Amino acid sequence: MSLKSTCPGSEEIRHPTPEDIRCHNCGKPVEIWSDEVEITCKHCGGTISRDRKPSCIDWCTFAKECVGEEKYNRLKKALK
Repeated sequence: MSLKSTCPGSEEIRHPTPEDIRCHNCGKPVEIWSDEVEITCKHCGGTISRDRKPSCIDWCTFAKECVGEEKYNRLKKALK
């Protein structure tokens, strides 16, 4: 039997994946990563933001150590 060394809830944060979405301003496709909440459209320069899904960052006392301080602070800031 093998035990996980990290929380499976942090997997998407620690190993982000790209996703294509349409810019709300110009309608062109842009790439946003699963750990990003806001990006700048490379076509029109508009700001594209999306709601951040609830994650372990919201409730786990070990989240900062698990996902890293930089990502933790960036995602917590996006809540405000």
